[in-house]
Amino acid sequence: MRPEERQGRLERARRTLARRHGEKLLAEVTGGVELRARRDASALLAYTIAVAVHALTLVLAAAGIWWIVRGWGGISMALGLFPLALAWGLRPRLPRLPKDEPVLRRETAPELFALIDETALVAGTRGVDTIAVDAELNASVTTYGLRGRRLLTLGLPLWQILPPRQRIALLVHELGHYGNGDSRHGLVVATACRSLTAWRYYFALTPKPNIVQLVVNLACFVPGLLVTGVLRLLDRLTMRAAQRAEYLADRVAARAASTEAAVELMDRLLVVDSAATTLRREANQAALRGARRTGQAGDQDRGEGLWERLAVHMASIPEYEYERLRRVGALRGHSVDATHPPTHLRRTGLLTGPVHPAAVVTGEEREGRIAAELADARSRTARQILRDGFPDR
Repeated sequence: MRPEERQGRLERARRTLARRHGEKLLAEVTGGVELRARRDASALLAYTIAVAVHALTLVLAAAGIWWIVRGWGGISMALGLFPLALAWGLRPRLPRLPKDEPVLRRETAPELFALIDETALVAGTRGVDTIAVDAELNASVTTYGLRGRRLLTLGLPLWQILPPRQRIALLVHELGHYGNGDSRHGLVVATACRSLTAWRYYFALTPKPNIVQLVVNLACFVPGLLVTGVLRLLDRLTMRAAQRAEYLADRVAARAASTEAAVELMDRLLVVDSAATTLRREANQAALRGARRTGQAGDQDRGEGLWERLAVHMASIPEYEYERLRRVGALRGHSVDATHPPTHLRRTGLLTGPVHPAAVVTGEEREGRIAAELADARSRTARQILRDGFPDR
């Protein structure tokens, strides 16, 4: 789950498209149609457009180099700098490992990686190479580096509010994205979308411009429309596959953790805003107490108690509140982000599918070992939230 825009026509269009495809796919599921991961004509066209975006980068780079070589030693060399700058801005951006977040590897967290490997077998894929822990109520998978290594980004606040079997459902759902036909997780399409997003930022119009900025806005208007149009087209071409991938990942999560656990995970997602409010309140109270000053003895104690207070709050949410949120979600729409089907549709898809028992379970001892492996990351993340505040979703 990637960073999402909160406003704008593109964001509203993505949510509308997600809801439309989500409803159609749910109708297929409830009608007895078996969903399968596949590459359709839309995915092929999206791949072609993505290749064209990368080809444009190569053309610009080649043109810049040609102008520099052609005008070597003269002022015309400067003509090559402009296409080279454009090529640099449009270059494929491969994800990298985070530098300011805890990163876990197999030698430092063998039990957690063993659990992921076990769940990956159920998902019909392999595990991940690295785990990054951050302070968000989220989880996602991606690949990084030229060798395409797999990275699981685990939002510790989300991990902390989930019971063990819902954690398994979460892990399997994320791992399911590696093999269920979601082209947005592919290297070619994903990097093209990142390049176009960067260009859309470069061509963004300046609000309330002066004379110079007005001229720049006029020059950027048409290219900005073109870039936004291509992004929207890629959204439309890949949205149905992305929605299908979410339903398939939910089914895989049900097989691994049980249908009941997968449904409970959907319910838990409805109350993440309440967890976010609690974490912001804790951060505000810490700021009032002067907890922003690092190096104090009390900072660590407050950080360790953060997760306990969050757990108490989550346990206090009554069942009728979940029922209310389920009804509100069905009426108004609730989704994890703009690319996911509405949560109530995902929940319905699980309830109308086959009922599975848990294929992967953890006992108290194993859960304790995993908790010990995450202890340092848990303390660091708690202190970060209390020091810097909880990030907006």
